[in-house]
Amino acid sequence: MTSCLPEQAQLEARKERARTWFERLRDDICSAFEELERDAPNQRYQSTPAPFVRTPWTRTDHTGAPGGGGVMAMLRGRLFEKAGVHASTVFGEFAPEFRKEIPGAQDDPRFWASGISLIAHPLNPHVPAVHMNTRFVVTSKAWFGGGADLTPVLMARRTQEDPDTKLFHAALEAACAAHARIAPYNRFKTWCDDYFLLRHRNEPRGVGGIFFDWQDSGDWEADFAFTQDVGRGFLGVYPELVRRNYATERTSAQREEHVVLTLSLLTIARRAPKIAPREFAFNPYWVRVDMASPPQHGSQLTLWSHGKGIVLGSFLPPLERAHFAERLKSALRDARAAPV
Repeated sequence: MTSCLPEQAQLEARKERARTWFERLRDDICSAFEELERDAPNQRYQSTPAPFVRTPWTRTDHTGAPGGGGVMAMLRGRLFEKAGVHASTVFGEFAPEFRKEIPGAQDDPRFWASGISLIAHPLNPHVPAVHMNTRFVVTSKAWFGGGADLTPVLMARRTQEDPDTKLFHAALEAACAAHARIAPYNRFKTWCDDYFLLRHRNEPRGVGGIFFDWQDSGDWEADFAFTQDVGRGFLGVYPELVRRNYATERTSAQREEHVVLTLSLLTIARRAPKIAPREFAFNPYWVRVDMASPPQHGSQLTLWSHGKGIVLGSFLPPLERAHFAERLKSALRDARAAPV
């Protein structure tokens, strides 16, 4: 970060422009997602299209003083298992223990921040999940940050050669290319790959995207324009990816995972085109099946054994995942009770 804060009137004008942009982008994304809900083919999605439900919220800072708030927009529909698009503007003072972690907060603990954050999990496993956020933060310094990344549910689609991956990366690369002087695409792409690496498994969370933070080139207008184009690029590409995939029959995903239980062994085999097969073996006596009941958005079905877990059925809708969990629990009980 290279620049000093402008005079107060100019800073307040910048805050207002950023806040207005994030809220308008929120409205545009919600409208696009609701259109997708309506346009999803009725032969695949037979329930009623759902709208976003908006819930205002407020906060206080660590001193108890008013600290701003926002609007939480949630959609639970026939196409989207759950999509959240949140815009907020918050302010106050950072708690003492956090000040050293935030640029500029040690000099002055006051802050102001506005932004948009979203995550979308479609019901159809052929439609990728996605995350996006952008923000403007002011302490005794000011900067933009954010990014977007794509997470295909099916292992076969988690490749850099997949058409969805290529289109998503192309949209974000175009947003950076329009501001090449301040937004190096390769650096932001690598930053995203590193940030979302699952280090305990040494594998990426999805197929990547871009990530940037502390964006202060010394040209606020250029930084703001780039941040806007990241949002516009997302709004252009993700609905297109949904439309490409939402008519695909979801049961074709069932080939991705095989679960075999005998009296002495529980085997999980994952197979997908162009990806090396992976197999996991457990002693049925030492396996615990864990899943929330009733299933919530994002509820994972996890097998635990000796402190290690493996997630199953991530491509299934939540009710089907819960039904499978109960069947697996019952089968494991039968295996443990069988005479040796």
